[in-house]
Amino acid sequence: MCFDVDSEPPVPRIAGAAVSHDDLTLTGADGNAFAAFRAAPEPPGATGIVILPDVRGLYRFYEELALRFAERGQAAIAIDYFGRTAGAAKRRDDFDYRPHVEQTTPEGIQSDVAAAVAALRERGATSIFTVGFCFGGRNSWLAAASGHGLCGAVGFYGHPGSVIERIPEMTAPILALQAGDDARITPFINKVFDAALEIGGVEHELVVYDGAPHSFFDRKQEEFRDAGDDAWRRTLEFVARHA
Repeated sequence: MCFDVDSEPPVPRIAGAAVSHDDLTLTGADGNAFAAFRAAPEPPGATGIVILPDVRGLYRFYEELALRFAERGQAAIAIDYFGRTAGAAKRRDDFDYRPHVEQTTPEGIQSDVAAAVAALRERGATSIFTVGFCFGGRNSWLAAASGHGLCGAVGFYGHPGSVIERIPEMTAPILALQAGDDARITPFINKVFDAALEIGGVEHELVVYDGAPHSFFDRKQEEFRDAGDDAWRRTLEFVARHA
């Protein structure tokens, strides 16, 4: 789990922004029903964001992030991964997610992403992006190779190992926001990913925040606030550039 259950995105709220939000149950093409959280600007905008959480699945941090996107004019749906094994109901903070993570599959996750993409399009979004964190960062990049018609895919401190072999299938630009002090994602791994994207002809930007730890995008990480601020700025600029 990347964040504490009481962590928040290091993104300022916009007071007075006209935003609606609700809990959803979405259903994938394979019949899986799963929990999601939708936040949308009023009036609706043309840009939609599918948020892919860390290994804990859907919890407060990602609902708050969806609201921050909506305050900036972008509809957002944050999805859960565990409808197949844990149901679509809200969960307690002490939810034991690890056995459920082990039962996920890339195909199942992309089926759920497709359902969220469809829900955004049904509500008027025409430019769709994925934004993911850790486990979700990897799956966000995989979404660019999964036929969703995305305009871009953003990943925060995702491990690119299983992504590299899918680069020939990618049809959307990639933004990778990596932590420089991450024991699992070394500078060598980031260099290999960057080079593979270059060789594969995928438009991309890979940014490494020197000294920043895994999960630096957290209001509690005051020491790395500059990294969090820059990552948010780059995410918004990436979305604006490719929408």
